[in-house]
Amino acid sequence: MHAPEGSRSAELPHMAADVLARLRARAPRVHCITNGVAQNFTANMLLAAGAAPSMTISPEEIAQFVAGADALLVNLGTLDRERREAVEIAVAAASQAGKRWVLDPVFIDRAPKRAGFARALMNKHPTALRLNGAEFLALSGAGDDREALMDYARVHSVVVALSGKTDLVGDGARIAAISNGDPLMARVTAMGCAASALVAACVAVENDAWRACAAALLILGVAGEIAAAEAKGPGSFGAAIVDAVFALDGETLMQRAKVS
Repeated sequence: MHAPEGSRSAELPHMAADVLARLRARAPRVHCITNGVAQNFTANMLLAAGAAPSMTISPEEIAQFVAGADALLVNLGTLDRERREAVEIAVAAASQAGKRWVLDPVFIDRAPKRAGFARALMNKHPTALRLNGAEFLALSGAGDDREALMDYARVHSVVVALSGKTDLVGDGARIAAISNGDPLMARVTAMGCAASALVAACVAVENDAWRACAAALLILGVAGEIAAAEAKGPGSFGAAIVDAVFALDGETLMQRAKVS
């Protein structure tokens, strides 16, 4: 018998606290193919959470980096020729080595060829898909509501982590809504990219990818609320949220979680 949806969601804050503890204990390495704007912020966010980043995109060495990593992030934010080649090598290496990987199809709503590349990558079976509503619409051709998310997750056997005013995380059988966060998060470049990196870090230490994705977005959302209480604007907020992730503990995470 399956547990009711409400009981699963109620357990998520405790599960997220456990994932955060394992993240810090194991310090997984996440190999990130991401855009130039996001690299520094993404690396700092991973380090603050307890993970370790690596970021080479050199075709001569990326397969070895991916094989030795605990998870892979594929972010399409800067899809130049070198990164596209790196993505193809990295995904093949991850598949061969049995590594989990996360797809962040940045800006596919703005370029049809980029959307086509993202659809081809979906056929290579990422563990998780982290994106926003416009990107989900471009990828799926459906709306960004719960039914569309669950249908897509079920058909593609992927966990979909859909960021928005309320984040949705679904795997086709289970769905959770996370209401933590702050509007300032949308004012800092690479916040979504960092969220995807945290998803990759969490799937590296948690076998249940649905729990891992929900934990990552909950960690970031709670940290965003804490950071916003101290920040004077987007500039100070960017530093404050990294500090908040670093200082976050399981008890605070459970107390502040807004999950349904």
